[in-house]
Amino acid sequence: MEQSLDTARETPDMTRRVPPAARAAATPRKRHDIYAGIHKALRAALAAALPAIGRIDTGDAQESAQTVAALIDVLAFCRDHLETENAFVHPAMEARRPGSTRRVADEHVAHAAAIASLSAQASALLQAPHGQRDALAAALYGAFAHFVGENLLHMHEEETVHNGVLWAAYSDAELRALEDAIRAHHPAPAMARALRWMLPALAPAERAALLADVRANAPDAVFAGMLALARTHVDAAGMRKLDDALAA
Repeated sequence: MEQSLDTARETPDMTRRVPPAARAAATPRKRHDIYAGIHKALRAALAAALPAIGRIDTGDAQESAQTVAALIDVLAFCRDHLETENAFVHPAMEARRPGSTRRVADEHVAHAAAIASLSAQASALLQAPHGQRDALAAALYGAFAHFVGENLLHMHEEETVHNGVLWAAYSDAELRALEDAIRAHHPAPAMARALRWMLPALAPAERAALLADVRANAPDAVFAGMLALARTHVDAAGMRKLDDALAA
């Protein structure tokens, strides 16, 4: 990103990155939002991984291995999402609004490099001599915290500026078709990873609508698998609401 988090702290208004006209064009409305669910999932995954790295016990080999594996999986989730946007969302935007993705595309290049670097740092932590692990863990935590901060700002820009472009250029039916193409592109393990974070991150009405849509349009086995994921990762209150909604 062209702007550091230190600079961002100097200006409390995080909307400074978004031109006023674009903010107005992206005012929330009843339009199909292809970013909403997946970005909730990404924020949940990043928010879970950051404190886990901060409290890692480098003297406990099993805990360290589990925490690092979880971080690497979250980074892979971020990489998959970035590559999906590059392959599907950005071409759709460029097709009707040339140049509209240039800024965020540049950030994607930086984020891909950061993901690779963080993954290497995490793996190196496990291989380091015990006397070096605390320092390496602190460095990893700091680097990952910076990555999380950049991604939160990055996702906000996509949800405002990019949605403004998409809503101006495409109908909701076209956006749903684009989203269907994205889902069809992902292999089952990648979809399961995304849903593992998405299902508990959604509001009850969003979760129920997603499951109802899958039940109506996908094979029974797909619905059953998604419901099983929900039962594993959604809390008891959320599952009661989901069961009630699906039974209505």
